[in-house]
Amino acid sequence: MRGPVAPRDPEKKRQFYFLMKDKNVFAFPTPDGKGITPIYLDGGRLIEASKFVGNLSDENLIDMLKTAQGFKKLVHSIGVIVDGCDKDTECKFVFQFYGKNDLLGGGTLLEMPVACNGAEHLLDLSAIDLTDEDKEVGQCRFEYGANDFTANVTVKLYLNDGFDAPVQEEDTPVDLESAEFAAHVRDSVLQVGNSYRFNKVVEKARRGEDTTIAFIGGSITQGAGAVPINTECYAYKTYEAFKKLTGMDENIHYVKAGVGGTPSELGMLRYDRDVRRDGEAEPDVVIVEFAVNDEGDETKGVCFESLVRKIWNGKSQPAVIILFSVFANDYNLEDRLSPVGKAYDLPMVSLKACVTDQFYKTKDTGRLITKAQYFYDVFHPTNTGHSVMAMCLEQVMKDMLDNKSEADTDFDKVVSPIGTDFETVVLFDKKDKPVEALIDEGDFDSTDTELQAVEMNMDIKGTKQFPNNWRFDAKKHGSFSKPFTMEVEAKRLVIINKDSGSPLEGVADVYVDGEYVRSINPLDNGWVHCNPLIILNDTECKKRRVEVKMAKGSEEKSFTILGFGIVR
Repeated sequence: MRGPVAPRDPEKKRQFYFLMKDKNVFAFPTPDGKGITPIYLDGGRLIEASKFVGNLSDENLIDMLKTAQGFKKLVHSIGVIVDGCDKDTECKFVFQFYGKNDLLGGGTLLEMPVACNGAEHLLDLSAIDLTDEDKEVGQCRFEYGANDFTANVTVKLYLNDGFDAPVQEEDTPVDLESAEFAAHVRDSVLQVGNSYRFNKVVEKARRGEDTTIAFIGGSITQGAGAVPINTECYAYKTYEAFKKLTGMDENIHYVKAGVGGTPSELGMLRYDRDVRRDGEAEPDVVIVEFAVNDEGDETKGVCFESLVRKIWNGKSQPAVIILFSVFANDYNLEDRLSPVGKAYDLPMVSLKACVTDQFYKTKDTGRLITKAQYFYDVFHPTNTGHSVMAMCLEQVMKDMLDNKSEADTDFDKVVSPIGTDFETVVLFDKKDKPVEALIDEGDFDSTDTELQAVEMNMDIKGTKQFPNNWRFDAKKHGSFSKPFTMEVEAKRLVIINKDSGSPLEGVADVYVDGEYVRSINPLDNGWVHCNPLIILNDTECKKRRVEVKMAKGSEEKSFTILGFGIVR
């Protein structure tokens, strides 16, 4: 099972009402050995379900449901959740409009694969054009790869801007304070590890000295899914829990440095800038969360271990906690990354161990939290999900207080489980030049201001990432002619480019010492975010010449170099 290389930040949820809510359905057998659950919505049944299940009473909205075009004007997208059956079951959601002249064959037919794991899937109607033949909503159905079984289905109708949905009945609230849930929180602690540093930090805080707890990771650490993002995210809630554990307040400081869609390959480059603030802030505790983002790490764990060592060996000798978050499809990279925690005897927390077994239970078998309650979308937690994450981190901190280690781990004696090639990497950009280099900007002489922006620390407003960049702006130059060049001593090099969804962005070719290394297409991921890519991984430190030029066919398009990572 794989996760996306760069999951997008979540879109703001629209107002909705339930068309079906936790509806128990049966898969009727079909001649081909599969199963089908038809749910008829024609003849006023759509309106009755909207009234009865969704609490819809606005007559103007009800009138819109009578026609296909009215439904399309009202409904932006359809949310579908299937659970209560084998999570590996194949399922397809079909939504059918009936035709005016050909009832079953003349209307628009929409299809969407749906995983039977309790995650919500969205069928976007905004890009669908209906025809004059479409009469009304006819039916929806669930088509399965097997038959003779039951499932639970939920269907939500998300409304277009300008329409207000009625208040919906909520699921049974999650009792996060129950003894049963506390047991699952305890299960999240994969390893307490060596607690020596953490206990030293707590002693420091209790003496009234300035103490900083920091978080670095992807969009979940950024706070995606939390509303509001600054106070409902797991990082802030963990900070509050840490203050409670120490019994202190004003001397406890908070750093949140999550950037959506980015792996530890970028995290190791951002650490000094975003967490240490180039030496202005030295953290005492650092939580590292890249378990669902590191599919994009080209080194398959070397960058993660390098980041952990970079943090551990920092000036302030911080305590390090490894956090394994999870996606709605149960995916994370715990198996790949946990050997780092085991080798260095670090505390590790797994949300997968805490909640995923709950998602496949029913009310009758003791389910404490649903997947819809935990996840905002298929990637990011809800406010409740963020609370659960903070509870798990609080649990491991309590365990460390109860299990005091007498001495620190000697990292120098640890046999590296994956690799530490990038432990000493430094970030190099137009403003910060920690090593000597000779730069010729060439046609990359502009600065890009349309950048990925993320909410850092307590901010609601986004901070633009890598503003000190080099950009080839085709609007300025017309056509590309002169490459960007850099001469620097290095044995390993990472280039950071800006991804984009704009067709005005083009492909750039990268050369090192005159040899072609790779082409970079900023449209591969399709959204504005920061993308680190290795362009040199050698064992010898010597003078290198890096050249970036627009590729053939992209001479009249633009490209942005956000910065470089340099290992000497």
